Amino acid sequence: VQLQASGGGLMQAGESLRLSCEASGIIFRFYDMGWYRQAPGKQRELVAAVTSRSTINYADSVKGRFTISRDNAKSTVYLQMSSLNPDDTGVYYCNARILKADYWGQGTLVTVSS
Repeated sequence: VQLQASGGGLMQAGESLRLSCEASGIIFRFYDMGWYRQAPGKQRELVAAVTSRSTINYADSVKGRFTISRDNAKSTVYLQMSSLNPDDTGVYYCNARILKADYWGQGTLVTVSS
């Protein structure tokens, strides 16, 4: 199983960025997918998740600014981020989950400067 996250970078506050995570080695459409982030010195936290049935939830801090989506045909989950602020800085990890199986990608760094 491999979750390849991409799209991170150095951004200015107010800008937009899209992260992608392509999965391989799993039957993607059956998995709940999520984006987590870990800021320096903090615990990893859920940013957004989309279930296999396309139910979506967001962390309160990103509601109205971030949009998660999935393309089952491409085995890819996306995180569209807008109105970025320095608090969004961190390593963003892709997660795939089904029953007791839980897989993580390697993370992609997003840095937002003010």
